[in-house]
Amino acid sequence: MITINVTKAKEIAHDKRRQARSVEFAPLDIKATIPSESVAAEAARAVIRTKYATMQTAINSATTVDEIKAVMP
Repeated sequence: MITINVTKAKEIAHDKRRQARSVEFAPLDIKATIPSESVAAEAARAVIRTKYATMQTAINSATTVDEIKAVMP
């Protein structure tokens, strides 16, 4: 029987979450430095922050690997 370490699974999920977040932030990081686009870029960044904060909370509260998988994009 294979036993899965939920703590380690959470660490892996958080790493993947961080990678996905970085990919979404990349184009907005550039736009945030352009004065005419900075307000819209910051609003989009706030939406992404909320999305991944919610995902982080769900990963932290997960008690099974299936719950972790359900949260991942």
